[in-house]
Amino acid sequence: MFEHKTIVGSLEEKYQSLHKQLDALLSGEKDQIANLSNASALLNQFLTDVNWVGFYLWKNGELVLGPFQGLPACVNIPYGKGVCGTAVKEKKTIRVDNVHDFSGHIACDAATNSEIVVPLMKDGHFIGVLDIDSPLKSRFSKEDQEGLEHFVKTLLVHL
Repeated sequence: MFEHKTIVGSLEEKYQSLHKQLDALLSGEKDQIANLSNASALLNQFLTDVNWVGFYLWKNGELVLGPFQGLPACVNIPYGKGVCGTAVKEKKTIRVDNVHDFSGHIACDAATNSEIVVPLMKDGHFIGVLDIDSPLKSRFSKEDQEGLEHFVKTLLVHL
């Protein structure tokens, strides 16, 4: 699932290497926007078959576009709407194999066919979500979900 040549081994080993790289990249920096920007760039560099990688931040009762890699995106997502808003409402990761079958999906990019959204919660407070889209159906596996949830845990240490 990764193109970077220095990362070899199983998908789990690749994610472990990615977590270490993220931790090293963000070490010593506490600025949220800088860290989210570098995190989205790092994920975009290593994940294959994705067309959008980024963050939506929780502000004033809705999700607002944050740092990302990809085409211009929807700016505001209401609580409980789309995959991102639903992940906020349910406070859990949502993996969608076919976004066209997801009731209320918000289509920011017509090329997107699958999506995974991981909530960002720190000290009991909701910060936002990591959102990743793919033009492939069923792009994200259970192993991807576990790897990305661990990625978010590593990221949250630096926010």
